[in-house]
Amino acid sequence: MPKQTHAQQLAARFAKLNYNDIAPASRHAVKRLLLDYLGVALAGSQSESGVIARRFAREQGGKTGAQLIGDKAKSSMATTAFANAISSHSIELDDIDVLALFHFSPPVYSSALAAADATRANGKQLVTALAAGCEMMERVSRAANNSLRNRSFHTTPTCGVFGATIAASKILKLNAEKITNALGMAGAQASGLMEMYGPSMQKRFNPGPTARNGVTAALMAQLGFTGADTIFEGERGFLKAFTDKNFPGKLIEGINKPFELLIEFKPYSCARPIHNAIDCALAVRRQPGFDVNKVKSIHFTRHPDWALYHQNKAPRTYHEAQVSLPFSVAVAFLEGQALLKQYSDRNIRNAKVKQLSNVTTIAVDAKLPRGVSCKMVATMTDGRKFVSQIDYPKGSIQNPMNDQELLAKFTSLASPVIGAKGAAALADAVMNIEKCADVSKLLALTSKK
Repeated sequence: MPKQTHAQQLAARFAKLNYNDIAPASRHAVKRLLLDYLGVALAGSQSESGVIARRFAREQGGKTGAQLIGDKAKSSMATTAFANAISSHSIELDDIDVLALFHFSPPVYSSALAAADATRANGKQLVTALAAGCEMMERVSRAANNSLRNRSFHTTPTCGVFGATIAASKILKLNAEKITNALGMAGAQASGLMEMYGPSMQKRFNPGPTARNGVTAALMAQLGFTGADTIFEGERGFLKAFTDKNFPGKLIEGINKPFELLIEFKPYSCARPIHNAIDCALAVRRQPGFDVNKVKSIHFTRHPDWALYHQNKAPRTYHEAQVSLPFSVAVAFLEGQALLKQYSDRNIRNAKVKQLSNVTTIAVDAKLPRGVSCKMVATMTDGRKFVSQIDYPKGSIQNPMNDQELLAKFTSLASPVIGAKGAAALADAVMNIEKCADVSKLLALTSKK
């Protein structure tokens, strides 16, 4: 018998994966992320980019398809996945992996939920699909990074399309052969560039096609369309095309063992690698004698993995501000928070924010222990120095947001859209998702009555 390709081995694993195969800790992680995703997507659906995405989906039609989050309308399965993915990535509060390379939920959860809604799948099927999709995405990232990111490809869409495909394939109950074909078509649609840090909505767009393409790949495979089974390791496959250095063995490492899902959450409304810097600022802010009005300079050292990113000192829009370390640190110093309301036109124009941003410098320190590590030295006008180093930001595995903190985040995001009672009902449905007989009932709670 010929040796199976990586896609075939992965397809065999995911085709047989069922709810009972998923460790209780991973099930809980999946449910926590579902709660977080829905809160972020609800708030994001009301943002400028989310509103446009929902309008686009409504205009495409498909009333019998799947529910648009934050909207009473429906669209086709693929188009709903597209719009919901954009909404969920529109406010920079979506989850993150442990290396801060990608977001699980915009591609994987948007794909799975649209498919589950349209097919009236149950809660256990959904949890299984979500766990499988997240695992697939993580495996591809491990095989491709950091080379993929360093070549200017955006990990969330490029690796996420495989996760979205597996998630949709599980909901559609595809067999191993059809999942292999779907993975081939996913690779044909892999795309997404890091040329997204500017005043535009570009970054918010990237997960949209990814979720849509995952659903499309699964649906086409269901209909009998075939795809390349060598999509990963082939001479012209994904790894060859997207990386200079790769680790194909990571795709199938421990393939017959339970997979531990490591999902981190974001308490601040900005790019995850900036969170360490915000935590540094908040830690310094709490130190006795610190006075933000006497700050002369702010110096950061960052690990080489992220040191050259997020350096913009003069953001023009909140899109730019959310990927600006100097701006984020300035508002954290001044207001003690870095939530949605801090990334405002008011703060972009604020003279004190500008002054603090302008005195912020960033250097590289390869001795820092982690890719997201930050060390801050804030020097005062009288020469005093305040120092903080953060290796594990709030929301990380080592410094987690507990269930109560995550619920508070969800409630703060969902309540303005669907009301306090609606948010409470949705949260309860999520926490009892394994008892849900029809996921469409869950999605129906994501719009105002």
